[in-house]
Amino acid sequence: MAAGGGGTLPPLSPLDLALVLLSALLHAVWSVSIKSSGDPLCFNLLQCWPVPILLGALIPFVDFAEVPPAAWQLLAATGVVHALYLYWMSRAFEHGDLSLVYPIARSTPAFLPLASFPLLGEVPSPLGALGIGVVVMGVWLVHGVRRWRAELLREPAAFFAFLTLAATVAYSLIDKAAMRELAGAPWSSPVPRAIVYSLLLSTAHMLFFGPLVLRARGVAALRRTFGREFGKATAATFISFAGYTLILKAMETSLVSYIVAVRQSSVLFALVLGVWILRERPERERVFGALLTVGGVALIALFP
Repeated sequence: MAAGGGGTLPPLSPLDLALVLLSALLHAVWSVSIKSSGDPLCFNLLQCWPVPILLGALIPFVDFAEVPPAAWQLLAATGVVHALYLYWMSRAFEHGDLSLVYPIARSTPAFLPLASFPLLGEVPSPLGALGIGVVVMGVWLVHGVRRWRAELLREPAAFFAFLTLAATVAYSLIDKAAMRELAGAPWSSPVPRAIVYSLLLSTAHMLFFGPLVLRARGVAALRRTFGREFGKATAATFISFAGYTLILKAMETSLVSYIVAVRQSSVLFALVLGVWILRERPERERVFGALLTVGGVALIALFP
């Protein structure tokens, strides 16, 4: 993932901004579906079943020899990291509240620029970097970080949330590098690169994620979740696939640190969904945090 031309990319085009905001909305819906499931680990594994069918349907339309060798290597790496991300996120949701897990796991924008510069050569502008910081602050306020006690950070939920954060930073960098490889390679297929890569990625992570879940839960638990939540998990599959494919498309042409920061606007959508669907009454601190998130996204969009 050596630097090489990353800094010459447009920071975040209007089209990419729209794609990432739509992805953020889908991510909020997806996260709520996982948290509300009876068994997040089994629920996430159930989401994998349509992937081989969808990938098989593409075979007549895609020349997989056009996928560069470097992209195949990155796919293998991201398959492992995405599997660990799903496993650790599920375990975090099992052990703790969303208000503890989410702000830790979604703090990716605070750390990603530190890695994207040496590895990808991407440098945010001063106002763009400020926007990233404001987004992170907004995420934490939305989820009531002020109410945390010191001992909460020693709980298993926080431990798994920090592991989820590390995995998110890692797969964001790997997937950005892979999409840069694909964007620079010849492509004759009518199917967009982002869709092909997203399905290959989903297949790779399923191969690693499946054994982790079966070892932790067993076949009987998977059967129970299948009986209760198969339809919901299937819907979540397509929501997740569409959401991350939009991110991958944006990664072809925009800086990954901006993309990941704007995607955190999912906290605003989650707040709105909570008020609209669950009839929640958010505190002023959470509303202010949501507004901060919007302000940070605006800084990134207007002053990249």
